[in-house]
Order: sequence, then C-alpha cells, then structure tokens
Amino acid sequence: MHPIQVLAVTGGKGGVGKTSISVNLSIGLAQLGKRVVLMDADLGLANVDILLGIKAQRTIEDVLKGDCGLADILIETHGIKVIPASSGVQSLVNMGPGQHAGIISAFSELAEVLDVLVIDTAAGISDSVVSFVRAAQEVLVVVCDEPSSMTDAYALIKLLHRDCQLRDFRILANMTRTPDEGQNLFNRFSAVASRFLDVNLRYAGDIPFDDNVRKASQRQKPLLEAYPGSKASEAYRRLSRTISLWPVRTEASGQLEFFVERLVQSTL
Repeated sequence: MHPIQVLAVTGGKGGVGKTSISVNLSIGLAQLGKRVVLMDADLGLANVDILLGIKAQRTIEDVLKGDCGLADILIETHGIKVIPASSGVQSLVNMGPGQHAGIISAFSELAEVLDVLVIDTAAGISDSVVSFVRAAQEVLVVVCDEPSSMTDAYALIKLLHRDCQLRDFRILANMTRTPDEGQNLFNRFSAVASRFLDVNLRYAGDIPFDDNVRKASQRQKPLLEAYPGSKASEAYRRLSRTISLWPVRTEASGQLEFFVERLVQSTL
C-alpha cells in the first residue's frame, strides 16, 4: 500500500479561516495531481459543504449505522472528494469492537484512491479536535495576528504536547497584511513556545488578507476557482507545492488505517 499523507488543519480559535484554508488547500493539492479527500470533522458547525456549494444526502453517521459504505457518502466536487460531517461521529465513543473494525476497514478501502487526507477540525480544544489532530501525521496550526488567536493556538499545542506527546507542528499565518508579517508572527509565537514547551515548530508560510476570500464565500465557491488570479490564490498554490514536497511517512503510523485506529482508540 502506498503511503498516504494525513494533514489536520486546526487553530484553537474560531474565525481564523481554517475551513477556507482546508478547502482551498485540498483543491490546490488536487491541481498538482494529488488524489485528495477532505474530511469535514467539525461536528458542531460543519461548513465545508457551504464553502463548496454542495448538499450532502448522506454523512458519516450513515456509515457508522451500517446503512452504507464510506464510498457511498463521498461527494466528488471541484476535483476532490469530500466526507460530509455529522454529529453522528460522536457515536465513535459508543462503538463496539465490531464497529471499530468496520470503520477502520471503511477508511482502508479509500487507501487505494487517495494520496492526501485533509481534516478540517472544529474550533476550540474539545475532545473531538484532540482526537482528530493526534491521529494525523501532519498538524497545520492556523494563526492570525491577534492576541486571542495566538493564545488559543498556544493552548492547543500545549494540550496536544502534554496529553498526547505531540511535538511537531507546522504554523501557518493567515490574513497577513504585509510580506513580513507572517514570518514575524511565527518568530514571536515560536519564541514563547520554545521557552515553555519542548516542541518543534516549523513555519509553513502565510496567506495574505484578500477581500476576494469573502466574495468567494458569498458565492459559495472555492477561492482558487472563483478568483484564481488573486494574491491569496497565488499563496494557496505556493503552499500546496510546499506541502506536496513534505516527506510522507512510510512506516505503519503513516498509513490510513492506522490513522483511524488511533482516532478510535482516543475515544475509548
């Protein structure tokens, strides 16, 4: 089985543009020839479907109830496949061993048809967020240049480090106003984190503030398709190329079924 990149996009705070980043990053990777599945893991305020202008007939809840397979709920749109969110994901907590094996098997069936799994997590530091992030291979933490964003991102990293022994995080600055703002933001954030936490932070880049992001959202279209010439779209293409060059783990923990096993184990 070929190695699969599992990337969780998170941020601690709501309103940092995390879902827009997940959507456009998925499309950017697909435009590079990657087979991408985007999982909406926001159990409370799912809005991947809104940004993509799609309506889900079935969700992962139907898979957990045994009504259909994972392939049956996948929505193909904009060159990617989407796993729609459902509050039913919370029933992972109550699943028995047979259901555990079933959901792991369901995800394993996807392994031959994808190269990258992008997980759009909810805001905050709930058990759900922690479960998805700790199971991922790469953690992309989105921050903005405002105190609450920095504080919440720090709290999330601290929690993941303390409770889940995660050490490696990639930091993405969003809605930057100047070319240097992202790097300066990362430097400040990294200086504080390195003083108090034994973590490895790496700068992933930045997405500049662009009013076309709001316009694309209003049109319920991805920015990369609605305004492909915008400066934010250029940044997404640049970030996609960067991520496509990140090494993909080939050991067991990098495989999709192990992602799901770790996800299920974290709910037990």
